[in-house]
Amino acid sequence: MNRRTFIKRSSLATAAVATGVHTPLFTQNNRLKIGTGYAFTEGPAVAKDGSVFFTDQPNDRIYRWDEKEGISLWMDGTERSNGMYFNNDDQLVACADEQNRIILIDSNQEMKVLFEEFEGKHLNGPNDLWIAPNGDIYFTDAYYHRNYWPEGHSEIQEARGVYRLTPGRVITRVIDDYKQPNGIVGTPDGKTLYVADIEDRKIWRYEILPDGTLDGKTFFAPHGSDGMTIDNRGNIYLTMGKVWVYSPEGELIREIDVPESPSNLCFGGEERDILFITARTSVYTLKMNVKGV
Repeated sequence: MNRRTFIKRSSLATAAVATGVHTPLFTQNNRLKIGTGYAFTEGPAVAKDGSVFFTDQPNDRIYRWDEKEGISLWMDGTERSNGMYFNNDDQLVACADEQNRIILIDSNQEMKVLFEEFEGKHLNGPNDLWIAPNGDIYFTDAYYHRNYWPEGHSEIQEARGVYRLTPGRVITRVIDDYKQPNGIVGTPDGKTLYVADIEDRKIWRYEILPDGTLDGKTFFAPHGSDGMTIDNRGNIYLTMGKVWVYSPEGELIREIDVPESPSNLCFGGEERDILFITARTSVYTLKMNVKGV
């Protein structure tokens, strides 16, 4: 299969094509709409128990999905949380763009500011994040102007960049050459980072060096992506109009159509074998033959 081959699939029931892997990603049309009526869903993040937390960003709410109990409202008033991820202590870390900062939300729904300024100026608008095994937070700082920002608020950072925040609160800008950074995810060994330049419609891959800096920028896929996740085969899942699945070698192996354009996704459930997809006004699940990492 050519590195840039595109495979057309008209049905979720069509068997997957995977280089070196014979078991398809899923075997039947088992996509379920499990919730609807939201303004814009985003930021799915899986907790240690397999439950998935996601945001209805315009309505400033976080919901929780449980495989057995379904969906319930978890928090109202979240500083307009967008991308989210659970840290090693099972605490929710969120890109909160109401005041352009990174916050931590504990199990009691108490919020703590982790970071809000770079070089004395507010961020442009934190969008998505991934937390490395050592606790380093990598987050994208895009700029999407919000109608709830105060009058006169403007883009102030010189780059729409990607940042690294250490557990000791040391901050560095690790990427500064994107048009609009958005989706971001890393491998479970903490050695590789994938970042989407959504406006340039490119996914880039980097080596994460022992000191947390990035090296070896490599073109990975010809898509932008609002959100990303990884399965236990190392496949990368992108969201851009539909769900695109790429092998670790950069080969397109699957397209998954969703009734609404997906914004983000993660693996949830007790066995981490349920693909949870946020898609505008609704959320969907898809039982998989692979698991999240």
